[in-house]
Amino acid sequence: MEKTPTTLRPLGDTGRTVADPAEDVRGMTVLDSAGEDLGTVDELLVDDGTTRVHFLRITHGGLLGFGASASLVPVEAVTAIDEDAVHVDVDQERVAGAPVYDPDMTDEIGYYESLYGFYGWMPFWAGGYAYPELPVLRSGPREHPRL
Repeated sequence: MEKTPTTLRPLGDTGRTVADPAEDVRGMTVLDSAGEDLGTVDELLVDDGTTRVHFLRITHGGLLGFGASASLVPVEAVTAIDEDAVHVDVDQERVAGAPVYDPDMTDEIGYYESLYGFYGWMPFWAGGYAYPELPVLRSGPREHPRL
């Protein structure tokens, strides 16, 4: 398969941190467009070149971490972040039907093309792509977490 123009890696594997720890969404609940609980943000996939976050890895299901599964949701789906949760504009059924998270495919362009296509967003490497800004981040308007 063709490689992505850059490598996306879990933030926890990069040796970097979010510039402002108060803006780190890992561990926060994710609510879908209907306000239903989708799971918890357990990791951020970041671009090695730009250090921008492109996907939230959301863990859901299971008991005490056993049997849990993970899904990737593009940051473009995030509509707001408040004190209690990350809000996304997709519903549970949509996330459940997304291409299965596969850590072995995280540098394959086809994998990300299928994710972006499924959610209906332009891939971050496409011409004309504009990195999104969030309308609310905890204490007021800010951009996505900076590394």
